[in-house]
Amino acid sequence: MSRTLPIPARPTREPENAAWLGCLIEAATPGEVGTLIENLFQSQPGCLQARVLRLDVQSEHPEAPTSAEELLLAQEATRAVDGVKVSVDGRQYALSLLNEERVVLLLMLSAEGSAKTVLANAGPYLQLGVRQLHHAIKLADLYDSHSQLEHSENLQRALFAISDLAGSNLDMPEMLREIHRIVSGLMYAENFFIVRYHPERETLRFLYYADINDQDQPDTNRDIRLEDRQHTLTWYLLAQGKPLMGSNEQLLEQVDGPLILSGPDSDDWLGVPMLHNGQVLGALVVQSYGSGIVYSRDDLALLEFVGSHILTALARKESKDELELRVRQRTEELDRVNRGLRQEVRERHRAERLQEALFQIAQLATADIDENTFYERVHTVVGRLLDAKNFFIALLSDDRTKLEFPYYMDAGVHHTLTRPIGRGLSEYVLRRGQPWSGSREDIMELARKGEMVPHHIGEPSVCWLGVPLKVDEAVIGLVVVQSYDKNTSYGAPEQELLSFVALQIANSIYRRRSAAALHMANLRLEHRVEERTRELRAEIVRREQMQQQLHHQVMHDPLTGLPNRGYLRERLDRVLQRIQGEPNRRCALLYMDIDRFKVINDSLGHLAGDEFLKAIAMRLLTHVREPDMVARLSGDEFAILLEDIEMIATATAIADRVLQAVAVPLRISGKELEPSVSVGIACGDASYLDADELIRDADMALYQAKQLGRKRFAVFDEALAKDMVDVLAMESELRKALRQNEFEPHFQPIYRLADNKVVGYEALIRWNHPQRGLLKPHDFVKIAEDSGLIEAIDWRLFELSCRLLAQQAPSDLFITFNVSALHLRHTDFDTRVLKMLERTGLSPSRLITEVTEGALLDNPESVRTVLDRLRIAGVGAALDDFGTGYSSLSYLHSLPLRMLKIDRAFVLELDKDGRSNSTTVVAAILALAHALNIQVIAEGIETQAQLDTLLSMGCEMGQGYLLGRPAPLAHWTE
Repeated sequence: MSRTLPIPARPTREPENAAWLGCLIEAATPGEVGTLIENLFQSQPGCLQARVLRLDVQSEHPEAPTSAEELLLAQEATRAVDGVKVSVDGRQYALSLLNEERVVLLLMLSAEGSAKTVLANAGPYLQLGVRQLHHAIKLADLYDSHSQLEHSENLQRALFAISDLAGSNLDMPEMLREIHRIVSGLMYAENFFIVRYHPERETLRFLYYADINDQDQPDTNRDIRLEDRQHTLTWYLLAQGKPLMGSNEQLLEQVDGPLILSGPDSDDWLGVPMLHNGQVLGALVVQSYGSGIVYSRDDLALLEFVGSHILTALARKESKDELELRVRQRTEELDRVNRGLRQEVRERHRAERLQEALFQIAQLATADIDENTFYERVHTVVGRLLDAKNFFIALLSDDRTKLEFPYYMDAGVHHTLTRPIGRGLSEYVLRRGQPWSGSREDIMELARKGEMVPHHIGEPSVCWLGVPLKVDEAVIGLVVVQSYDKNTSYGAPEQELLSFVALQIANSIYRRRSAAALHMANLRLEHRVEERTRELRAEIVRREQMQQQLHHQVMHDPLTGLPNRGYLRERLDRVLQRIQGEPNRRCALLYMDIDRFKVINDSLGHLAGDEFLKAIAMRLLTHVREPDMVARLSGDEFAILLEDIEMIATATAIADRVLQAVAVPLRISGKELEPSVSVGIACGDASYLDADELIRDADMALYQAKQLGRKRFAVFDEALAKDMVDVLAMESELRKALRQNEFEPHFQPIYRLADNKVVGYEALIRWNHPQRGLLKPHDFVKIAEDSGLIEAIDWRLFELSCRLLAQQAPSDLFITFNVSALHLRHTDFDTRVLKMLERTGLSPSRLITEVTEGALLDNPESVRTVLDRLRIAGVGAALDDFGTGYSSLSYLHSLPLRMLKIDRAFVLELDKDGRSNSTTVVAAILALAHALNIQVIAEGIETQAQLDTLLSMGCEMGQGYLLGRPAPLAHWTE
């Protein structure tokens, strides 16, 4: 033992014996008695310090040993005889056991002090003190037992209350508030939250959250991925499955990794996991802010114990809620099925009755009976289907000025009636061409609105139902039932029945009146000939007017009244000729194109587009002075000719003003537009010999402005001239490549996803350039399109692909290739394809032509005709990039499609977070294609997650870099 116990200051005055005894009698706790015993000995001569220590309890006082030295001395006192003297580091101690090995007296003596003397002097008083200490300890133990019993009762009541909550009718939020109230009765829990964890989904939810300082509280109605809360205290609770307690510094020492603190800093934090069979299913957390409250191990044990019961209550409540939900859902499902079955029975009975009635009416239509008998028997048949005691058929006269009633039965009396067309209820149905039914109040409402004027024969009807008789969508009359019985009403079923009957009646009437109709057809034909003659005469007059307009349009634009391209060329030639004679002069040509004009035209219509062009023309005219000129060159192309400028800066300044003037918002057809233009500037000097050269250079500058992002101008310079030369060189190389067969097809496999088997290939063009190596389409297709070589290149691809597939691939594999709008504009495209298949030996059924929505926009009817002819010959069609166009769905039912390709933009989103929208679109496309018996190919499959998602959704085929990159056919066949 190396440490010396501290020596307290000696009391200034020894206590009076009587006073000491009085204090001993008043002392009620072990701590107070122990203090009196210490004071008794410290007043004795030879005693430097006295300590009363307890070994086996944690109480206020007497104290437990506070150091290793005190602990060893106290333990020695329990084994030694009273008054034993022990020396430690030169200090003399006397030890005495006061109470059954639980309380010892430790005396520090002076050098001259004697243990026996000190103990003997205080002996009588010590005996009284020990007896009082014994009673105080007993009393304290009783108080402690009572406190523990009271605590156990509170805990028991809390557990009973938690158990009762699980079976109560409270909803979950109210039950959780009650749990919070119960926990608050056991410990400080003003700031309290409950987390529910689902290990199978690796998600958690804050079921309950109460915090007086946290302003950013979590959503208690949303599941959170566990990884999103990584390294937070809640995450460590759920991941480690161990309690955490203490301040932020203490918590950091208890976790295995970095700690991310969310929410306001707390003074003390206590969290316990909720476990079931060793598995973490949630957590309880309490914390304190600025209150000085620190949670103890007892609080931790209590919260763990309560947590297991809360978890049981939550599980029971969740199971009960889930069971009730399933019962409600099942009840609703059975109710729907029951209603459906009852409706199906009613529909079947109704269909049988209707079928029988239609069969009878069809027989009557061909029976050899007169017209009156036909109407009477039809009345009888209708009367079996609905209340038709009051029934009539009305027909329009040939001149459609009268309403004739060949059959009219009302209140058992047969009427014969003909009247002029008026504003009656029958005329209302004829005018609308649709069935109508209603009550007397509905009829009066129509009358009040001015839709009809009632015509009654006798008493007004209580309910009325009329259906028009139509032949080839032309209304020839109507059939009506009405009732005067207040208990009768006509609804949708009666209207549908009478509509079916009306169709048969109309067909019968049409056949019976066919002879008269033929005569009227001859009359109408003669009348049509006369009308056509008048139209031809009017056409001749219009053509003469058009010739006059064309004469004016030779030099002017008919829409804006501006000079046209021809006028501009003549004017520009004259200006360039003057510059040849005056080399110091300069002119400038501003070549303009309206940005995104096609979108305006397609969205608002051509009329709005014309108004838009007129408005732009007026804005351009306001920024031109004489003798400069504004011209319209084509649809959305304009030009400004500046005849005399000193420097190019003048032209750029005017171009900048034009850009600002055009950009002012413009209101067309109720829409506010923000127009913009791209401008190409070419400066004309003595080096230009004719107008076409200057127009060409301005056009190239315009192209550069568009490439840079539109809404700007670009000036023609030597760099643009060099680019033009490069394009020309590429065009020359393309022509040479065609002659020397430098193009070859590469094949990308198309797999059947169910068994990972190749079922076909998509043919893609590649250029084996002698210097630059293998070039992909984006390196040369744009120049090929601009130069007009793309069609020849495509046909080379088509023929080589078909020939290779026929010679090297199994006969059950198909091939697809893209067909551009250029090909589909040729009416003989199908003939050329079939001849090509004949030359290459490929079966037509193995070829699929891919078309995009852009290829269908020019002339959809022509494209549909071409694809139909190919389909008849066995060649299939596929709609490429499906889902990215404006009206992709409209082509599914109108085009003869064998396949469609889901655009890669949708496939790309399938393995990303928040992909519910893309998944829904792909599922809808698959369902729609399956319903229309169209096969589906998913493009651009690049990850295993995308492939797995498509497989789970039932996609038939797919292609992409994950499955195979484009390569020569030999690569795949080998």
